[in-house]
Amino acid sequence: MDIVLPVVFAAIFFYVLYGVIRAATRDGILAAKQAERDRAASEADSLSHS
Repeated sequence: MDIVLPVVFAAIFFYVLYGVIRAATRDGILAAKQAERDRAASEADSLSHS
């Protein structure tokens, strides 16, 4: 019984940490894709006005 509680807390901690890292990675990928779309649109706009 002495080891069960710390193991349960460690499992919960790592599960939450996994979720945070996964969400941050997903948000970073989405932000990079949006930045690429914005850059491409900006370049296309500047080429059409030249």
